[in-house]
Amino acid sequence: MKKFLKVVALALILAFLYFGFTTYPKLDLISGFSAKSIASGHFIDNRSKELIEKTDNDIKMIDLATNAIDDAGKFATSNVYGLKERKAIYREGLGAVLINDNFDVSKPYLLPKRTKLVNNLAFPYGNNEPKDTLFADVDCSKLKKAVENAFDKSSGGTKKTRAVVVLYKDKLIAEKYDKGFTKDSKILGWSMTKSITSSAFGVLAKQRKIDIYKPAPVAEWKNDERKNITLNDLLHMNSGLEWEENYSTICDATKMLFQAEDMGKVQMDKPAEFKPNTHWNYSSGTTNLLSLILRRQFKTQQEYLDFWYSAVIDKIGMNSMIVEQDMSGTFVGSSYGWATPRDWSKFGLLYLHKGNWNGEQILDESWVKYTATPTNTSEGKYGAQFWLNAGGKFPDVPRDMFYCSGYQGQMVAIIPSLDMVIVRMGVREGDKSFDFNGFLKEVISSIKK
Repeated sequence: MKKFLKVVALALILAFLYFGFTTYPKLDLISGFSAKSIASGHFIDNRSKELIEKTDNDIKMIDLATNAIDDAGKFATSNVYGLKERKAIYREGLGAVLINDNFDVSKPYLLPKRTKLVNNLAFPYGNNEPKDTLFADVDCSKLKKAVENAFDKSSGGTKKTRAVVVLYKDKLIAEKYDKGFTKDSKILGWSMTKSITSSAFGVLAKQRKIDIYKPAPVAEWKNDERKNITLNDLLHMNSGLEWEENYSTICDATKMLFQAEDMGKVQMDKPAEFKPNTHWNYSSGTTNLLSLILRRQFKTQQEYLDFWYSAVIDKIGMNSMIVEQDMSGTFVGSSYGWATPRDWSKFGLLYLHKGNWNGEQILDESWVKYTATPTNTSEGKYGAQFWLNAGGKFPDVPRDMFYCSGYQGQMVAIIPSLDMVIVRMGVREGDKSFDFNGFLKEVISSIKK
């Protein structure tokens, strides 16, 4: 009996040590992800805790979290086995922010001034309901089947698509939503937000207020080798700065999103590993650094907050969109943009038409061309905060397609040669769960050649 108890005790000790070395360091990130996800999903899109846990948080280890929502206090908390509790608070107009013990919740904060697109036009150039449109070159039955195939036929499937929107020749030709979601549902775009950040720089470039080919205006770099890094290098993820982006483990990206007070400074403080424009490395930290650089272009915080919306977002009627901030007040330009699928499609339409929105040139044509031109070290995969199909990642899709892409399978696909924008929002990606190449191929094949 004593021998048995010793074996049990040893097993418990080993299990405890294994937990300590492998899981405990991750608890802060697990509860941080969960609290932020619960707060944003619940307060921005009115989702229940149960739905968020079952879908958005159905991720390895994240599902270990125990969550609670305080509707009166407008916050959510999460912990893992009672350990490492984290809190995310919601502020109307700003979304949710994951906070630490140093955050002063009583401190006044500024809100971006929003303007709503008011006209008598149908979607997508207005907010009135779209009119039924038939094109002789669209096989409607084939298109309907392609869209339906993007969704699970029953609960428990692997595709996990939430929404599909298809625009063709400026008209809505297909739209479908999963159970519990509608055209008014706000969905997190994750890294599609990077493309929003890029567009803000595009407006400043059009206004001749920045020169992307000059060294980035980062005073902290002026006395070391990083002083030669340009905005062009940053926009192309080609700065040479050290960065690790691996969401399966503790890395620079996860520590930034779920622990940092000032996310832009995380990449700013990294040393150079390579010379600029010699090594492509995808980095959410770089985009948040760009957001911080953008913030420093304005004299006041209010001007910075307003610019994102007045320059692009509200300008094209993406009135549902909210870009959330970090604790320091900088927009999390890498990851935290929420909008309805229809509004995400409007953003794609802006780029489809080379920066022109219903007759107004918001971005220079040259900026859109720049955006969709491959970074010289990305093997045709990446442009300026947009992904590209120039390298043939999707073999059955036109090579001129460029797209916004986000974690868990968010996509705004822009296909100039077909005059088409395709939006897919979901909570799964990868060939074993959602086959983007097959989906895009099916939708495209509904256009009669």
